[in-house]
Amino acid sequence: MPGNIPDIVIGRLPLYLRALTRLAVEGQEVTSSHELGRRLGISSAQIRKDLSHFGGFGKQGTGYHIAYLVDQLRQVLKVDQEWEVAVIGAGDLGTALLHYKGFSDRGFRIACVFDNSPQKIGKNIGEYVIHPIDEMQKIIQERGIKIAMIAVPAEKAQEVANKLIEVGVRAILNYAPMTLNVPSEVKVQYIDPVVQMQRMTFYLT
Repeated sequence: MPGNIPDIVIGRLPLYLRALTRLAVEGQEVTSSHELGRRLGISSAQIRKDLSHFGGFGKQGTGYHIAYLVDQLRQVLKVDQEWEVAVIGAGDLGTALLHYKGFSDRGFRIACVFDNSPQKIGKNIGEYVIHPIDEMQKIIQERGIKIAMIAVPAEKAQEVANKLIEVGVRAILNYAPMTLNVPSEVKVQYIDPVVQMQRMTFYLT
């Protein structure tokens, strides 16, 4: 696979996969870049260009076979396997993540959760037992976990990230409202609803 694919292209692939999966659920077998574009608000030319980075998935006049394209995109994104994920922080946000049912059928499974509160350690959130954060590195290393979600206060996020990286975590979804300083080989995505709302209020009159 080419190594010079822009990150913005990679960022659109999960959107294509989600839309295609929805079409499959609706019973559709074939689609086109025009139909995907209408659903996603992305030009059909952009969709064709993005997909061309990874091979020829469709034919002119025929379109894309949805099941095949779903399978190919899952392979490209490496979600044709199940990834174990660690959650750090068992507060309101961490608890919501543990209750979320949308991970398991899209390539991810929450494997463990950690917190530093004595009142929470050892207690259950659904099927998950809250482990002390002092055991985080040991458990993550033993299980070979590569992905983590950080849901701790901002002032603790960098310290947590450093410890995760030390034991081999290479992908972090950060809910803490701060930018992490990480090595170039570690991928970080940020989820901050306030930032997104501030972006939208610019356009309000």
